[in-house]
Amino acid sequence: MTKKQTAGRDALGDFAPKFAELNDDVLFGEVWSRESQLSARDRSMITCASLMSQGLFPQLEAHMKIAKANGVTKDEMVEIITHLAFYAGWPKAWSAFGIAKKIFD
Repeated sequence: MTKKQTAGRDALGDFAPKFAELNDDVLFGEVWSRESQLSARDRSMITCASLMSQGLFPQLEAHMKIAKANGVTKDEMVEIITHLAFYAGWPKAWSAFGIAKKIFD
């Protein structure tokens, strides 16, 4: 079972309360909690792949931490990044590896 998310309210609750609510209650509260359809581990791998492909590295770092907590191993993350290097771009892979080394070492 996924942990209750409060990042939206913590970071943006006073500034953008509706966005914070959607982030915490809908994205993480409803979508991420549907573990009978797709495990949190698998959602983490998909999310990291998508973020790397788009070059969204601040979000990728946060989601790599979540992925590690959801059971994604260092070897799996290395394989994800290596595979995506051919589809998303070599420079994005280099950037993603820098983040992964900090999180998985």
